[in-house]
Amino acid sequence: MQSPAFLPPVKRLSDYRAPEWRVPHIGLVFELDPARTIVRARLSVERNGDHQAPLRLDGEELELLELAIDGAVQPLPNPGADGLVIDLPDGHHLVETVVAIRQEANSRLMGLYASGGKLCTQCEAEGFRRITFFPDRPDVLSRYHVRLEADAGRFPVLLSNGNPAGRGELPGGRHFAEWDDPFPKPGYLFALVAGDLAALEDSFTTRSGRKVALSIWVGAADVPRCRHAMESLKAAMAWDEAAYGREYDLDVFNIVAVHDFNFGAMENKGLNIFNAKYVLADPDTATDWDFDAIAAIVGHEYFHNWSGNRVTCRDWFQLSLKEGFTVFRDQQFSAALGSPAVKRIEGVRALRASQFPEDAGPLSHPVRPDHYLEISNFYTATVYDKGAELIRMMAGRLGPDRFRAACDRYFADNDGKAATVEDFLAAMQAEGLEAPLFARWYEQAGTPHVAVEARHEPGAARLELLIRQSNPRAADAPPLPIPFPFALFAPDGRKLAEEPALLLTERETRLSIDGVGEPPILSLNRGFAAPVITRPAPGRAALSVLAAHEDDSFARYEAMQQLMLSALTDSVVRGSAEGVEDVARAMTAALGQWRDDPALVAETILLPAESLIGDQMPEVDPEAIHAAREGLRRALFARLGDQLWDIWHSCDTDGRDLSPQAKGLRRLKGIALGLLLATDDHEATAAAFLQYADASSMTDRMSALTALSHGNAIERVEVLKLFHDRYRGLPEVLDKWFLVQAASTRPDTRRVVEHLAGHPAFDPRNPNRLRALVLGFGMNQARFHDREGAGYALLARHVLATDRLNPQSAARLVQPLTRWRRFAAPWGPLMRAELARIGSAPDLSRDLTEVVQAGLA
Repeated sequence: MQSPAFLPPVKRLSDYRAPEWRVPHIGLVFELDPARTIVRARLSVERNGDHQAPLRLDGEELELLELAIDGAVQPLPNPGADGLVIDLPDGHHLVETVVAIRQEANSRLMGLYASGGKLCTQCEAEGFRRITFFPDRPDVLSRYHVRLEADAGRFPVLLSNGNPAGRGELPGGRHFAEWDDPFPKPGYLFALVAGDLAALEDSFTTRSGRKVALSIWVGAADVPRCRHAMESLKAAMAWDEAAYGREYDLDVFNIVAVHDFNFGAMENKGLNIFNAKYVLADPDTATDWDFDAIAAIVGHEYFHNWSGNRVTCRDWFQLSLKEGFTVFRDQQFSAALGSPAVKRIEGVRALRASQFPEDAGPLSHPVRPDHYLEISNFYTATVYDKGAELIRMMAGRLGPDRFRAACDRYFADNDGKAATVEDFLAAMQAEGLEAPLFARWYEQAGTPHVAVEARHEPGAARLELLIRQSNPRAADAPPLPIPFPFALFAPDGRKLAEEPALLLTERETRLSIDGVGEPPILSLNRGFAAPVITRPAPGRAALSVLAAHEDDSFARYEAMQQLMLSALTDSVVRGSAEGVEDVARAMTAALGQWRDDPALVAETILLPAESLIGDQMPEVDPEAIHAAREGLRRALFARLGDQLWDIWHSCDTDGRDLSPQAKGLRRLKGIALGLLLATDDHEATAAAFLQYADASSMTDRMSALTALSHGNAIERVEVLKLFHDRYRGLPEVLDKWFLVQAASTRPDTRRVVEHLAGHPAFDPRNPNRLRALVLGFGMNQARFHDREGAGYALLARHVLATDRLNPQSAARLVQPLTRWRRFAAPWGPLMRAELARIGSAPDLSRDLTEVVQAGLA
């Protein structure tokens, strides 16, 4: 493993110091060229405080051509690995630099880089230093004036942040465009795009009557597939005005879609740059999930205009201040567009699939980390999703009116500033939140456990509850404030009592509830009010009652999931099939209500993922878990076949109908088909092929392809070929083809993945394609974990190759191996050995080194 002596020092929250120099204004001139771009920067700098420290300008892979101070040309210094250090007298100066960038060689996709003939930028978190020398930290806020110059034929569209400030022709077939951003922003929010682009144009009139020009820029052939993203943008703008009182503040709002992007999207002020998969959509190429994801991510990046841009974060330790808050806001927006119950279920499922394992593994960290080596490794489920859960708890505690007032206060007090978690909590406290208690959530790693002991006294008609909270990863940490609503049900399904507002603040809480004349069934943490694990789970008889009678939609879903998990874990541990009949009876009842709410029924009957089953056990045995889940699928097919066929035949929809009802029907139909294909039943495989061939939507097409992908029917080969031939020219759609094969539970999946890595369309430089094939396989618990370790070796080869191209992608690819402690022998030791082999390779990036070190520690 790379020696720590050769790595940059660990950055610690406790070491934060205010910037020594401010940069109130910056002017940038870009002479854009496909191979070598020249950047001229004019920094107006001023000393911050009484000190004599030099000006430090971050810079990476920049060729310094000129340096001038207050108009006087300086001898060229030799920049260090971290940039320039310039001794300056007095307090105010003009620093001018000229640098050259060779963006075509930038496979890291950070700073200025080329993508499909376009030039574009990604500067969060520390990419601006790859564009020009600058104090690249989020608490240095500047007003920007940008001039872009380029060949008019090659780069006819020139975009940057803010409002357009002029354009014109230049000699030699070149042209220019100028942009002014009136709002101070950190360097990580800078953006430019240059290329041959066409736009879908529209407008939005704000509540104060200002007309904002909206444009989504893509290749000309893709313009028709931008309509959903545009409608989502306008819906987000209207929603943010109504829900938070936030009005857009520039004259234009531009979105650009690119195919080479490390993230989902980036909220650069007035110029959002998106991964194309979260912009391009129509019923033929995008699933209902894609449509929903586009709306959520378009909303997320737009909402950042206030929760991230107008109010940014002081330092990267405060990352969840903008990301957790904005995830919560986009979850609210998505719930308003569709079914709040289904959106909550989807959010909790994602939290349990990614954040809970992160909290329980070697990469565990608080929502606000206290140290890091490479900040790109902390764009995590903990920062985003658990961070959103913390905001949700505060909002629930305050109620809608007080939470809105607290947010108004936060935005007003911090507009134009770089804020901290303490600033946010202060605004919440001003409206009545127990902020010092909730601050603990930002400081503790790990998922809290809540254990409930119940003692019923029939003679006194009283229920005594003892509720204990603990955190296995922070045993000595102070107790957390945990909202913990619960209800009591009778064995016949009657609700006996409800406590919606309980807040646990101590390690032990005792409650006495009178008027409970019969032994009750407890429904705990209703609505998933807090991101905790509740123990013990009710017995199967109690879960059956809750699955049938709960009036809280999430609690009903949770009861069915726990019922299935109970049956599955019993099957893995004891080989018992006793729970199958309980699951079948509960599912029969749920399926009987599918016409009332098909989307909710679909989520309720969805079998738990194999990874979630493993998370319930002390040690993961992937073979036993896969066998148990497949056994339950076959048993349900045998018992519920008639109902499933009825649903499959009855759920046809118009693929252009994106209403919640139509999407729910398609979701339910796809899940029913997956259960019908529990065996290679000829009738079911024929139905799947028919569904694929006749599909009027990508949702129906993909559910058929996915269902067939796990089996041995000849139809599987045919639909894979049909899909490839139809969509080979659409990269964001072909990713689905790679992913569905990488996620297959067929025994030959690893060999298929190895073969696909040599496919002409597989590009290891493209993060989307890497995530689809390589990470898709790494998340395939059934086939990644083979007894010989060949799957681990395959992943390791790709990790090491990717690290030379894109360290951020490599650090994400390696993460499945870091969970080796959770797996039984032979899998766990083999995983660790492969992780150690990666760590021993020479010249690892600091991104990958940090993850591997944590995984082996």
